Parts: sequence; C-alpha cells; structure tokens
Amino acid sequence: MSSIPDNLRYASSHEWMRAESDGSYTVGISDFAQEQLGDLVFLEVPEVGRKLAAGEACAVVESVKAASDVYAPVAGEVVAVNEGLSDALEQVNKDPYSAWLFRIKPSNPADVQKLMDAAAYAKSIG
Repeated sequence: MSSIPDNLRYASSHEWMRAESDGSYTVGISDFAQEQLGDLVFLEVPEVGRKLAAGEACAVVESVKAASDVYAPVAGEVVAVNEGLSDALEQVNKDPYSAWLFRIKPSNPADVQKLMDAAAYAKSIG
C-alpha cells in the first residue's frame, strides 16, 4: 500500500506538491508512481526560470522498466531544481516525499487547491 501524506496536494499524473514558506511549491513523484516505475536510473529536471503550463511535461524519470514524463501540477515558473538527486536516484525509491525534483512558483496559487487532497488521491489510485 502506497503512503500518501496528508499535508500534500496531488495531481492525477502522480506528482505531489508541498507549500514552502517563500510561496513556492516543492514537486516530486508519489510513492505510487515510484512503485510503478521501480528502480530509477535517470532523471532530467526542468531548467530554473522555465515557465510551465499546468499539465506540461517538464521532467523525465527513467527506470529499468520505463521512462515516464513528470508534469507540472500547476502553471508557474521553476525556481529551483534538486541538483544532487541525479547522483542519488535511489532516494526517490526510498523516500519519494523528501526526494523532490523541482520547486515552482505558481502563476495562480489558488490552482494548488484544485489538486487532490490525500483522500481523493488515495481513491484515484484505488
């Protein structure tokens, strides 16, 4: 059974978002997503400064089984990327909620509230 922290918001494409004190949001992939992928072998994150549309493919995670796009849960600008993660991809498999991919400053912060809460996400993945 996947773990689904209550303090995050979730996209149907299996990304999570966590609010940060500076108004940005940290984005990563859910426990369910990393379970489906298996051991990760490659990661490509978006460039800092890149403007993203909601639902836009902006990163790639690759495992021994498959490559999968990571989508922007909301529109906004990439303000940081997790530089060290490429050298420690096992962290995504061990603890997907601390192994973040990038941070985004939403164009409209209210859009975050349109994402699923933990209960709705749990229901969506069955």
